[in-house]
Amino acid sequence: MSQINGLNEAMIRDVVLEVLGKLPSTSVQTARVPSSKPIKATATQGRYGVFQDPDQAAKAALVAFEQLKTKGWAGRAKVCEIVKTLCWDKAQEWGKIEFDETKIGRLDHKIEKLQGIKGVLGVESLIPLGMSGDNGITMEENAPWGVILAITPVTHSVPTIAGNIINMVAAGNSMVINPHPGGAACAAIAVREFNKAIHAEIGIENLICTIEKPTLESFKALTEAPEIALLCITGGPGVVAAAMKTGKRAICAGPGNPPVVVDDCPVLDFDRVARDIILGGGYDNNLLCIGEKQVFAVGAAFDKLMKSMQRAGSKLVNSGQLDRIRKEVFTFREDDGGCSQAIVNPEFIGADASKLAAVAGVNADSRTELLIAETAADDLFVVKEQMTTFLPIIRCRDFDEAVRMAYESEHGFKHSAMVHTMNVANMTKMAREMDTTIFVKNGPCVAGLGLGGEGYISFSVATATGEGITTPKTFTRFRRCALVDQLNIV
Repeated sequence: MSQINGLNEAMIRDVVLEVLGKLPSTSVQTARVPSSKPIKATATQGRYGVFQDPDQAAKAALVAFEQLKTKGWAGRAKVCEIVKTLCWDKAQEWGKIEFDETKIGRLDHKIEKLQGIKGVLGVESLIPLGMSGDNGITMEENAPWGVILAITPVTHSVPTIAGNIINMVAAGNSMVINPHPGGAACAAIAVREFNKAIHAEIGIENLICTIEKPTLESFKALTEAPEIALLCITGGPGVVAAAMKTGKRAICAGPGNPPVVVDDCPVLDFDRVARDIILGGGYDNNLLCIGEKQVFAVGAAFDKLMKSMQRAGSKLVNSGQLDRIRKEVFTFREDDGGCSQAIVNPEFIGADASKLAAVAGVNADSRTELLIAETAADDLFVVKEQMTTFLPIIRCRDFDEAVRMAYESEHGFKHSAMVHTMNVANMTKMAREMDTTIFVKNGPCVAGLGLGGEGYISFSVATATGEGITTPKTFTRFRRCALVDQLNIV
């Protein structure tokens, strides 16, 4: 096969298969992987940013970028305001549309995530640095890249797109989105409405472009399009690896498997710990990449936590019931080396806890957010990023063992981790050992994104390439402008 910029068709096909493998079965059936035939340009031009043809989308976005240059900071700020206002006003409508299309997570949390877009940073975060002295004046500022390609997930389709728009346009860029096929319809609806409002206010029609029916070919064509200057990727290891091989700069939000360590502290409020873990791990049925995925409880904290988790509404399952769940959630297939690999059944990703409970033969009503059970540290539910409503809890001898097990379960992704302890030395020890992008102490995972903790929100957490929680500055180029003369009048 031909190879362009190190990204070949076989690799892209593997990426698409990897992504589609994480969808619920209802979505997989409708999001077919097409054959690798050359893309034929269509005569139909996109309207308000929704395109069939990736080449036309990239060209339209480049025109929009040039138009945005003429609108100045006021134009960028207006776009940020439009996106935040629409997300707030249409949270109920768009949340329902996304929930109906993807069929994963919880409707109330889809709505909350759209309402949370108001906390995304805009132009106010781009503060230039000025220096004045005997040798003149120097200004360091943030310049745009141009057209950015965004690959967005099915787990948070419209919220991720909205947050990216604010960050990227605030920085002076336009964008093309190749959304996850399972969330492409709701993405197109939101993009069309954003562009209509932007066009009415500042006269730019295609500032945000999206592919209406994203495919393997559209992904490949966009990564190779000369108009695309920067990639922003949210996905698993295969997607990130493909992006890194395009030869273009890539900002990548890779996989995570966030652990929680609960210390054996007599003064720790275990009921609060349980509520925090359920809030984070149960949020949108555990679809958050930062969400609590496995818990390591130290010594006497294990029994205290198990009781508190049940008081807080979690459902305890026994070993036999867990065996039944495990057999349904995980399937196996051989990799290229002939080794058997566990694959999460997409039917249970983001599914309600009651659906897992039914598999186990346990009664759980709609208010139950998580099922819990004691497991070993090497259980599949611990080592796989499984995004289900079952939370494994592991008994540990001491804090050092808990941190070691937590580190091993996170696989060095350096994504997110949580600790509950009143021992500051233990907080520091775990923070150093985990070395994660987000580290939350005595709170739910969402506190790391400013929801219940201080700070701003973003749905793109660039762990794989090190930028962390994205801001407008993430999508800029560093630029220095120096004026040399004796200008200092002090």
